[in-house]
Amino acid sequence: MNKKRMISIFNKIDSLSVGVLGDLCIDMYWEADLTKSLLSRETPHYTLPVIRESISLGGACNVLSNIAALRPRKVFVIGVIGNDWRSILLKDALQKVDADMGGIVTDSSRFTTAFIKPLRKGLSETVYEDPRLDFEVYAPLSKEIESILICTLDRIAPSLDILCVCDQLAFGCVTPAVRERLSALSKAGLTVIADSRERIGLFENVIIKPNDIEACRAFDLPIGASLQKLKELTQRISQKHQRPAYVTLGDNGCLSANGSTATHVPAVPVSPPIDICGAGDTFLSALACALGANATAIEAAELANLASSLTIKQLHTTGTVTREAMLAALNSDFS
Repeated sequence: MNKKRMISIFNKIDSLSVGVLGDLCIDMYWEADLTKSLLSRETPHYTLPVIRESISLGGACNVLSNIAALRPRKVFVIGVIGNDWRSILLKDALQKVDADMGGIVTDSSRFTTAFIKPLRKGLSETVYEDPRLDFEVYAPLSKEIESILICTLDRIAPSLDILCVCDQLAFGCVTPAVRERLSALSKAGLTVIADSRERIGLFENVIIKPNDIEACRAFDLPIGASLQKLKELTQRISQKHQRPAYVTLGDNGCLSANGSTATHVPAVPVSPPIDICGAGDTFLSALACALGANATAIEAAELANLASSLTIKQLHTTGTVTREAMLAALNSDFS
């Protein structure tokens, strides 16, 4: 794709209204300096002295953050949160990206999902990441909240040009009834793009974007299937849904299918160090905006690959890629 065409796609994004429905999460990074650690007087443990804290949007919120960075006309967020201190932080972060929060449903019986990532360093400047501390609900969404969520989706859908679905949690808000409604909205003309860690094979009549492992698990291929087998699978998915389909392949780029043809779209080469956290969210965001701006299936994949190559260079954070960063990459890589 030439630079002029890609800039044309960016310009068309200006008029889009984009929605994100899914599991609303917040990521928190706590950086500890172990050179300041002291032995506790009360317990036989050394302290973990946190010297820096950063907060970023995660899950479906990170998809929304990346969409907002591409500057569509409006972004809507739809999902369920709790009534707790994490919800306050999440709403503050959403407000900073100017998201319309009218689609957020509050359920006081649930946690607001948060993934807390302790980071530690010692005498060197090398930073190591400890196991996460996860605030996550392990119970299904109640029928009452599910009904409110579907009504909220129906209210916002007529305002949207495109809707991204981010189904991340084991007990998240994308229930069977929500999937059924998404299928109906897609058949009625709304462009819906779904990403799901465990249930991508259950979506119908929408554009889907699994990674290679998710695709293999959902559609009965062995993990590590050949590129040719994955191309055939992507093509079958596209034909079944009668819509474009995508399978991401990590540092090997992605597969794009539209009807009877599947194409391998190579990744943009990136040298280490890298951090792949959030790369799939960035891919989904750029893909959705490009398709909403009438890019072809392959053009959208190229743009999404470019965006992902930039987010993985952002270390120890959930990456977000701006339109300016992508245009700068175009100037250097596509001139």
